[in-house]
Formats: sequence, structure tokens, C-alpha cells
Amino acid sequence: MLGMRARDSAPEMHFRSDRVCRINGELFFSTRENTLEGPFESAVQIEKEIQAYIARMQGQNSSR
Repeated sequence: MLGMRARDSAPEMHFRSDRVCRINGELFFSTRENTLEGPFESAVQIEKEIQAYIARMQGQNSSR
């Protein structure tokens, strides 16, 4: 995720390494909702899909 930590001088991309895994050469990410999303072929693709997933989930929460 793109964000700033207290010790960062500029926003950076941070990943929770325990949420991204590689199975048979393909990338997947797990969610708080206990789903496994994927497969994705590259780090660039999975980064975009994680951001899209977060946006979808935030949109669902704001409509409640």
C-alpha cells in the first residue's frame, strides 16, 4: 500500500509479506475476509489488484 510511516521521508509502497504468496509460480493475496485472490502473473499486476480490492471494500463499507 502507498503510505507514509512516521520514519519515512516520502510515501512508499508497503506490503504485508504474510498476505502475498506464490503458488505454482503465480501470485495470490489473502484478505481480512479470509479469501485468496488471484492468480496474478507479476508484482505490478498484483499491486494494481490489491489497490482495486481495497477500493471496492471501502466503497462497500461507506454505503452501509
